[in-house]
Amino acid sequence: MLRTHNCGELNLTHLGAKVTLCGWVQRSRNMGGMTFIDLRDRYGITQLAFNMEVNATLCEQARQLGREFVIKVDGKVIERSSKNTKMATGEIEILVTAVTILNSAITPPFTIEDETDGGDDIRMKYRYLDLRRNVVKNNLLLRHRVCQETRKYLDAQDFIEVETPVLIKSTPEGARDFVVPSRMNSGEFYALPQSPQTFKQLLMVSGFDKYFQIVKCFRDEDLRADRQPEFTQIDCEMSFIEQEDILNVFEGLVKTIFQNVKNISLSNVPRMTYDNAMKYYGNDKPDIRFEMKFIELKSDTENYYVDNFATRFKVFDDAQYINAIVANGCSEYTRKQLDELTDFVKRPQVGATGLVYIRVGNDGVCKSSVDKFFDADALASIAKKCNAMPGDLILILAGPQQKTQKAMSELRLEMGNRLGLRDKNVFAPLWVLDFPLLEWNEESQRYHAMHHPFTSPKPEDIPLLETQPGNVKANAYDMVINGVELGGGSIRIYDKQLQKKMFSILGFTDEQAQSQFGFLMNAFEYGAPPHGGIAFGLDRFCSLLGGADNIRDFIAFPKNNSGRDVMIDAPSQIDDAQLKELSINVTK
Repeated sequence: MLRTHNCGELNLTHLGAKVTLCGWVQRSRNMGGMTFIDLRDRYGITQLAFNMEVNATLCEQARQLGREFVIKVDGKVIERSSKNTKMATGEIEILVTAVTILNSAITPPFTIEDETDGGDDIRMKYRYLDLRRNVVKNNLLLRHRVCQETRKYLDAQDFIEVETPVLIKSTPEGARDFVVPSRMNSGEFYALPQSPQTFKQLLMVSGFDKYFQIVKCFRDEDLRADRQPEFTQIDCEMSFIEQEDILNVFEGLVKTIFQNVKNISLSNVPRMTYDNAMKYYGNDKPDIRFEMKFIELKSDTENYYVDNFATRFKVFDDAQYINAIVANGCSEYTRKQLDELTDFVKRPQVGATGLVYIRVGNDGVCKSSVDKFFDADALASIAKKCNAMPGDLILILAGPQQKTQKAMSELRLEMGNRLGLRDKNVFAPLWVLDFPLLEWNEESQRYHAMHHPFTSPKPEDIPLLETQPGNVKANAYDMVINGVELGGGSIRIYDKQLQKKMFSILGFTDEQAQSQFGFLMNAFEYGAPPHGGIAFGLDRFCSLLGGADNIRDFIAFPKNNSGRDVMIDAPSQIDDAQLKELSINVTK
């Protein structure tokens, strides 16, 4: 080894030791008779000291070292006169006796420090430099810890890690596939896997009753903060189990990761049905760090009108659905603040047409934006229905049910942010259960699988597949933490006839089902065990643990929002000779 120690381990116990360190020059300070250099490696920073009186030549050499030069130094550990308690090595420094330049460096395009002056674009282009910064390095170390804890926990539970193929067959369900042309099979294409779903089910047929894989997956989707074209899953499957077994095993995994990576003890994870998640929170991944549940008002609004009012509130009368939330202690919101909330719900991404509010004054008297339609008694009745207390603010939306639930969900989260109720250091896990098996698509005029075609219906709902498929509940479950879907899975269909029925409901002909999934159907003929599984988004899990909003921060070499790797300039064109070899004709 070129070095005897790293830059993060030396302390007062090493005083007088002769050491050799290697690393990068982070910064240099010329103090006249002394020159100090901060030497950085993956483990930390150590201060180097060069004394002009002891060795003027060496001191001059040190002053020629630029930022990010790679150097090796020999020296003796001495006590610092001015200690830095914020550094692990802040009580010592190295009195340097020799310097070797291992490699020089040009000036980097941004400062490689925690508080850098580089914007997102420039740091993405020079990602290998960005990875030298502590904040980014620590994100990858956290990711490493999560992977190691996952492997240790699952190994202790008798799971085995099995790699599945990356070049597979394209299927029409789900997101768009990335496709790869085959040179040896002209005109035919592989697809990159969106998940190892069918392969892990085949492993269950093979008798590998507990499988896992930390696996790269690919989806050709529009990107956002929590989505990349290639991402990593903690992918798992078990045989001879029921839903309760899956929930217990993987609740244990999540608790273990939080305990061993973040030193946070999670209590037992509560459970909520999909129907209640939509009813009280307006989405299937509710943030339960705070209450502010929906209160449905449509059935009560007729009782709130006053007989002697000639006009009625058309917005309420025409609405399919009316709901409210109560913001505690917000009755004193200014008109400007209320206008900001109104503008928020009218944004296209939220989709509401307006906002009704009722202030419950500290004296209990209610005032609202619809006073001309409802008198004080009527407003007080609404406040009572909402369990609003003096000092509270009631926010009401009305319209089509799905659209209004979505808008109120966004408003609830916005109020949670404004009131400081969404602390990133607080974690509230939740199992969401009993999803619909199918969802109707107006454009295609057929049912689509809400999860995937291999999800089993609840046994008691199987008879409804013939008559009311839209009412069938799935044996499916999601792990949600702080409003983030961390993972999801289901008990699978393992009976060939039931799987055939599912394909039929989804609009597959027998020929199409056989062509695309015949290998799985045929495998079921040889004895498939009851099985089920789950997959966690590793990138998303790490960003949640790290308190970040963007999974990109926890991926070594991510793509930008356009799906490009600006560092290596991919995707890129390939030359005509390659295209010809692949039997691809591209019109330029």
